[in-house]
Amino acid sequence: MGREIGGLGGWEAAGRRCVHTLTVLHALYMVARTLALLLVLAPLVGCARLDVGAEGAGGPPAAQDGGPWTDLFDGATLDGWHGYARTDVPSAWAVEDGMITFTPGDDGGDIVAPGTWDDFELEVEWWIAECGNSGIFYRGEEDAALAPIWRTSLESQILDDTCHSDARYPSHRAGGLYDLYTPEVDAPARGGVWHTSRIVADGDRIEHWLDGTRVVTARQGSDDWNARVAASKFRDNEAFPDYGTRRTGLIGLQDHGDALRVRAVRVRTL
Repeated sequence: MGREIGGLGGWEAAGRRCVHTLTVLHALYMVARTLALLLVLAPLVGCARLDVGAEGAGGPPAAQDGGPWTDLFDGATLDGWHGYARTDVPSAWAVEDGMITFTPGDDGGDIVAPGTWDDFELEVEWWIAECGNSGIFYRGEEDAALAPIWRTSLESQILDDTCHSDARYPSHRAGGLYDLYTPEVDAPARGGVWHTSRIVADGDRIEHWLDGTRVVTARQGSDDWNARVAASKFRDNEAFPDYGTRRTGLIGLQDHGDALRVRAVRVRTL
């Protein structure tokens, strides 16, 4: 009987050891599974944190819901472009080395891209001469009776902020909504280097971006907007008919008398 009891005790001890071993193995399995899950999730968490940080720093938000991108400049010709309120392209504008170029000359003037646009996202890569001035027009109306283009068009300013005299007016600085909204971020643009402007015009929502940073946020037609128009150079309705009220219109580039290069113009509807 004593041997039988001792035998049972041995089996019980062995069973306890097996249970302990299984418990340890299960714990190790759970640790390994947790580590594997963390390895899978870590990149996703990192991306989310980067996205939040970029937006907080003025970086681009998630892509707008919209149609496919359309290149308004094919890199070789000015097909579809024309001078404002004319059928041809002024000779001061040309295509050289895959870029739209403006060289000051006798036959100048602002030019208009193909199409009419209402809700859109626009990107323009531009280079302005040192101490130069130009602009990107949008939501303007084309009519000889309304010339020149800036009488009706909103403008995202192109400027060498470091030395052009217009930079003394905050709302005239690069990326600003000309004479209405000052860039919210102090990031002066320089002439002689490439920059990227991005314009979002979606219903009443207007955004200007410069080199990946949002610099203007506005609501077209809001009380704030109307007050700014009333205090701006555009307050004279006879000189600037219904300025800032149009929700559809042209896209164009400005002749302001300074050399300009543009290597990309692309747009998509929103």
